[in-house]
Amino acid sequence: MCPEGYPWRLGFYRVRRLTGLVLVTLVAAACRDATLAPLLQEEPTELRIRESPSPLTQVSVGAVQTVIPDRWRALPADHMSTIEHGVVAGIRPGRWMPTSTSREGMAALWVDGTEIGVPSDYYYLAATGPTLSGLGQSRGCEPVEEEVLANHRPEFARGVDGSPRDYVAVGQGVCTGSHAATRFGYFVAAPGYGPVRALGIPSSSLYVVVAVVREGPRAGRLLDKLVLQTRFGDATVGELIAVAKAGAI
Repeated sequence: MCPEGYPWRLGFYRVRRLTGLVLVTLVAAACRDATLAPLLQEEPTELRIRESPSPLTQVSVGAVQTVIPDRWRALPADHMSTIEHGVVAGIRPGRWMPTSTSREGMAALWVDGTEIGVPSDYYYLAATGPTLSGLGQSRGCEPVEEEVLANHRPEFARGVDGSPRDYVAVGQGVCTGSHAATRFGYFVAAPGYGPVRALGIPSSSLYVVVAVVREGPRAGRLLDKLVLQTRFGDATVGELIAVAKAGAI
């Protein structure tokens, strides 16, 4: 961990972009006590598809399972990154960026903290800072719902002694511009040592789900299905949210 007073907002980390999401991935050598584990170079995880009579198709990659509209296609996130694991989907999933809220698509991602070797504190910074910083910031976008369910700063970031160092947030927004109106929904969680740590994927240090659909009377309900029904390991996003709410103080 960097010593107290270290200018952690400026220059101590480098960032990597995957489909528009900015994730803190490596701590610079200036933090001498943060050792970096080598990233695993594995083959992309297999994508599994399960069709149903409903207008939604179930897709899964490794420990991640979600549903997408039938007209979308899905790709494993491993095809594009050695950092994030999960699913990227859309009409053209290889070109979709969650921060470009004028296009439909979805990403359900997690980061394996054991692969990167960065202290859990830094994932709090990722969740509260660059991970979703561009989402909904474009002209014509505004939030409809926003709820922060847990927000406990790490000690070195002026948090209290013994902080669980967790952050959990969920929300929706609407964008109207030169293209067709869209609605976006998101879920982000840095489990830290909070109650969310007990569910999901044991080695995960960060969860991110972003979905963008066409605005309309059923857009909000569709987003709820895409986001809340996404499963990480043994828990859905809906269950992670419920645990975060129950443990909120």
